[in-house]
Amino acid sequence: MKGMVFTSFLEMVENKFSLDLVDQIIEASHLPSGGSYTSVGTYHHNEMIELVVQLGERTGIPLPDLIRTFGEYLFTQLIGMYPQFVQEHATAFSFLQKVDNYIHVEVRKLYPDAELPAFEYETSEPGTLVMIYRSSRPFADLAEGLILGCVQHYGEHIEIKREDLAEGTATRFVLKERK
Repeated sequence: MKGMVFTSFLEMVENKFSLDLVDQIIEASHLPSGGSYTSVGTYHHNEMIELVVQLGERTGIPLPDLIRTFGEYLFTQLIGMYPQFVQEHATAFSFLQKVDNYIHVEVRKLYPDAELPAFEYETSEPGTLVMIYRSSRPFADLAEGLILGCVQHYGEHIEIKREDLAEGTATRFVLKERK
């Protein structure tokens, strides 16, 4: 996982909770990196899992909720860093359909060693977008949070339903416009 994900996570914990809590979760975790992250570094995704588990233990917030909240936060960070991605799209559906074939391509140019999830899309029903998320890592909650952050950014009324598939390696998100 890219270091900017870790630095954004720790920044979120500091902003939503406290710097003291950041120190606590790093100290309680068994991290090969020692909890010292650079935005351009690459770290094992298990370090993120360990940090989230430690945060959940200290806050009492369920882990899926923490990860989704982080996904929403991360979306705002990403559009702050790369505003051109959202400026080119008028709707959440338009943006989301470009994640795999445009945004991930651009991310790979910046970070050639990034291990990114994959998305498949279905748009056969008007006002509905089906996204199938596939990843070797257990971060469907993060993907859901990023989707929620996108919907919030565009200010649209979209209902999101989620169905986990294939032993945690695939998740179907069904997004429907609400009138």
